[in-house]
Amino acid sequence: MNFRIFHDRRSMGNAAADQAAVAIRVAILDHGSARIVAATAASQKEFLEELSSAPEIDWPLVEVFHLDEYIGLDMTHPGSFRKMLLEQLIQKTGIVNYHLLHGDGDVRSVVRSTSQAIASAPVDIAFLGIGENGHLAFNDPPADFETEEPYLVVTLDEACRRQQVGEAWFSDITNVPRQAISMSVKQILKVKELIAVVPGPQKARAIKACFNGEISPMAPASILRMHANVTVYLDDGSAALLNRALYPGSVDTTPLK
Repeated sequence: MNFRIFHDRRSMGNAAADQAAVAIRVAILDHGSARIVAATAASQKEFLEELSSAPEIDWPLVEVFHLDEYIGLDMTHPGSFRKMLLEQLIQKTGIVNYHLLHGDGDVRSVVRSTSQAIASAPVDIAFLGIGENGHLAFNDPPADFETEEPYLVVTLDEACRRQQVGEAWFSDITNVPRQAISMSVKQILKVKELIAVVPGPQKARAIKACFNGEISPMAPASILRMHANVTVYLDDGSAALLNRALYPGSVDTTPLK
């Protein structure tokens, strides 16, 4: 596991986008296309801005899968992750092959069809966030580490729903949906390369719990420690409580310029 720690979220997002762009280019060169998974949230803003303008990526050869989406939320709502994915990545790059999770439609059909699509071939790289409660995608604690289903319906806990209010997507918790469609933990771990972009002091406790504590469903993103190729991008705020001594040689702290 590798950590890269930056003094500000813009530098962090730029560096993560550089790594992601290289992985996409390599996949296209290697087998003629790139299959990627993209998270969308306030934490991914700088990263996706930089990635969407990265040079020398043949975006029509990129197939995009969505990480998660609320059930019952219209795509025009500011908090819709489909809306964010379209605006922050797909429309900016000209990606034509993408799979949106339509949580306001026939949810069972959406889960089935998207699961079949993502399971049809290996996925090259996934871009992830980590929630304030340690969630990975919308797998809140206690997360299901065992299901083999690529996508599933999950119930959101109160901490997750309060985070969405704190990020100003919803006026109060009563407006936050109680359920979502989420990529499963095991499906995330099947992806060849993982990049987690996690800025902000509000994430510091989750980073400590996931990477200094036990690997546990109560700290869902702790399972990333079982993956062979994962890089976690942090800023000074999110890294504030991380015990870096537990990861000798794997922490890159960018010097202040």
